[in-house]
Amino acid sequence: MNTVLQKFIPQKAVPIAHHILKKYKVNLKIVHQRQTKHGDFRTFPNGQTQITVNNNLNPHQFLLTLIHEVAHHVTYSKFGRVQPHGKEWKTIFQHLMLPFLQPDIYPNEVLPILANYLKNPKASTDSDVKLSLALKGGVAESGKNFIFEIPNGRIFSYKNQLYQRGIKRRTRYECLHLNSKKTYLFNQNIEVLLLD
Repeated sequence: MNTVLQKFIPQKAVPIAHHILKKYKVNLKIVHQRQTKHGDFRTFPNGQTQITVNNNLNPHQFLLTLIHEVAHHVTYSKFGRVQPHGKEWKTIFQHLMLPFLQPDIYPNEVLPILANYLKNPKASTDSDVKLSLALKGGVAESGKNFIFEIPNGRIFSYKNQLYQRGIKRRTRYECLHLNSKKTYLFNQNIEVLLLD
């Protein structure tokens, strides 16, 4: 397990993560990128459980996703079926993440944002725009732009569909789907392909 973890998480986090996975008997499967989620926790009819994490995440995203899913596993083991991101899960997630909140695991510019997020963690790290951007180092995937970087009125592609960027509401951008003429709200940290 150590050699697998070394490929995906920060080096200094490996012994701590290995200890957690062993202690809670986590069945971890690393999978190809999924568009809708970074990871998940599943229970099977035979009583077995499994955690999956996408293989395309950077080491800091991967570690946070891994511990997020381990928290689901531990919550399920201790309490059975409870609200997926309820108070039990939040408490366990916070407790499991504490040993990783150090500058030789997470960069100094990420630590305060991550600590703030962990005060009341959400179902998805992507819903916390500041944390999502910090974990990506403020840089979009090669060839893409964050939606907030695109000028108003410009056309972009997202999941092979064409949109026109509109105005910003409180935290999201109105975008017109060019085929249906429906308006959708996009989180500002969504990565899109700007068209000329």
